[in-house]
Amino acid sequence: MMITYDKSKIHYILYDLDGTLTDSARGIVNSFKYCLDELGITGWDDTSLLKFVGPPLRESFGVYLGMDEAGVDNAIKIYRTYYADKGIFENSVYDGIPEALGRLRDAGYIQAVATSKPEVYAKKILEKFGLSGYFEDICGIPLGDESMTKAQVIANSLEHLGITDKQTVVMVGDRDYDIRGAHLNGIPCIGVTYGYGSREELEAAGAEEIVKSPAEILNA
Repeated sequence: MMITYDKSKIHYILYDLDGTLTDSARGIVNSFKYCLDELGITGWDDTSLLKFVGPPLRESFGVYLGMDEAGVDNAIKIYRTYYADKGIFENSVYDGIPEALGRLRDAGYIQAVATSKPEVYAKKILEKFGLSGYFEDICGIPLGDESMTKAQVIANSLEHLGITDKQTVVMVGDRDYDIRGAHLNGIPCIGVTYGYGSREELEAAGAEEIVKSPAEILNA
């Protein structure tokens, strides 16, 4: 599904967090490794665990590991034991992100974050790396509510910002989840290839535009 996308009408930009603003793979992979080790699950190395970076936790544990609902709930608790203590800041800002955010803010765009990460963690990360001030709103999921989809997070962000004309907003993300979530809300999505999703994944999901660097986001 492709959405009508006219750059000249865009006034709001929503960003994914992991793989779009920050390179969070190390902390997420380490958290999954800790969890799987605690559960006695073997056969996953660092490279194979990269597929867990980006999707909601409930989907990762359920789809990739075939866990039932009770198993997923338990796995998420174990995962967060490591993530909340260490993994959250095993993270870094992508080169060019602060500069791009600053130029887009100065150009008059209103920017916000819409992430499947718990909102409390997202705010801590953005504050830690000095990025909070670029955003009008930071929207994530309630801690402990992994049932919320990316589409619901985006819908909440649109509501928080009071956006009624969807031709004025674009989502920016690195995975097909971001694109599908945006499209379910009737807004276009710019896919970024410097994150964790491939160009092929972004094209298959129907990204309206694909860029290779933060500087290319709306020609920041």
